[in-house]
Amino acid sequence: MAASEPIMLSLERFGEICADPAPLIYRRLFAQHPEFEDLFAMDTDGGVRGSMLTTCFDCIIGLTEGSRLPRFELQSARLSHQGYGVPESQLDDMFTAIRDTCREALAGEWTPAMETAWAEMLAEIARMGFAPA
Repeated sequence: MAASEPIMLSLERFGEICADPAPLIYRRLFAQHPEFEDLFAMDTDGGVRGSMLTTCFDCIIGLTEGSRLPRFELQSARLSHQGYGVPESQLDDMFTAIRDTCREALAGEWTPAMETAWAEMLAEIARMGFAPA
């Protein structure tokens, strides 16, 4: 389990700095995976992107709180996104985009503890594939 305090602190500070992180996070994700942008062609109001980002933040917070629910949410997302041609491993790139955008926004406020906690959590998310817990 990733250390919760540094992750929560980074997210709280990120929220103070950036009122709407969605455009920044998706810009980063689409730069890494330009093919993903086409998947949102009908999302003209950003509602789907917003919902997905909320789910990701809920998973992150759930993991920091020790909940098992994120495991099921992630497994469900992995399965449903396969239908869109998104490989299981690439789904995790969304969480990396969140971390990287948060790190960039915090700049000098980003700490080694935050880096370590996020790395541990991203590794934990990567282990949450379809295999039983």
